[in-house]
Amino acid sequence: MWSYTLRRVLAAIPTMLVVITVCYLLLHATPGGPFDSERKVSAAVLANLQAKYHLDLPMWQQYLLYLKSLLHGDLGASFRYADWSVNDLVASALPVSATIGGGSLLLSVFIGVALGIVAALRQNSVADHLVMLIGNVGSAVPSFVLGPVLIIVFAILFKWLPAGGWNDFEPRYMVLPMALLTFINVSTIGRVMRGSLIEVMHSNFIRTARAKGLPTRVVVLRHALKPALLPVVSLLGPLAISSITSALVTETVFSLPGLGKLIVNGAGNRDYTLVLGLVVLITVLTVALNLLVDLAYAWLDPKIRY
Repeated sequence: MWSYTLRRVLAAIPTMLVVITVCYLLLHATPGGPFDSERKVSAAVLANLQAKYHLDLPMWQQYLLYLKSLLHGDLGASFRYADWSVNDLVASALPVSATIGGGSLLLSVFIGVALGIVAALRQNSVADHLVMLIGNVGSAVPSFVLGPVLIIVFAILFKWLPAGGWNDFEPRYMVLPMALLTFINVSTIGRVMRGSLIEVMHSNFIRTARAKGLPTRVVVLRHALKPALLPVVSLLGPLAISSITSALVTETVFSLPGLGKLIVNGAGNRDYTLVLGLVVLITVLTVALNLLVDLAYAWLDPKIRY
């Protein structure tokens, strides 16, 4: 297990290097620059700005300087946010996205697994059809439609919750964005858990457990739950990344100062260092979460060995 973990960590280094290199080349290959705007500046001011951020150097030198800064944990200075480094911007936005995304993911796992178990044990019942309806709605209706619907119902009609904003982690501002992400994730987890548990319940070792006279609760919780969770665990890595870093629509609809807003602003403003810093963050999170998912397989299924 430890040797496998070490190999995966070492293999992540060239992966991250390739991702950073490709993103760096794409950003610099697009026309325009971070200081191109409607208000024109003099040539002297533009030269000073380019010298400050090393944009006057050849691209390969800029790339090596950026890699050197990354090795020291420095994501660089933002081109568009004066007196702000990318580290500071990420540090202020990451807790917002992590709270909304992480909280919704935890709720999604508990609710989705529970609904999937109920639907699998009661096939073709009302509960089963309800779970499938939730799954189809969550998968078919995009988040930019569900978000405004939640605002119209709970913020405008009933006036129970604020329509958006962020008031220093006040719980009532988190309810609607977390509800949106939870509903979307539950629709995926519930369907996958249902199908996986149905397949496991028809396995030979489950028939043997039932033949011994064990009650259904013991059969499900002690024998069927762990192998049925394997497909769900494989989803947790991508779902965690999408919930924390890729909820661009959610953060835009509810006006949240999270990573999604930084990604949109950085791409629109051609803020090279900000976009690259977010790419590095997303890549590290993806590699770490995928590693944790792979290691969780060995705990859920004793037949798996690394």
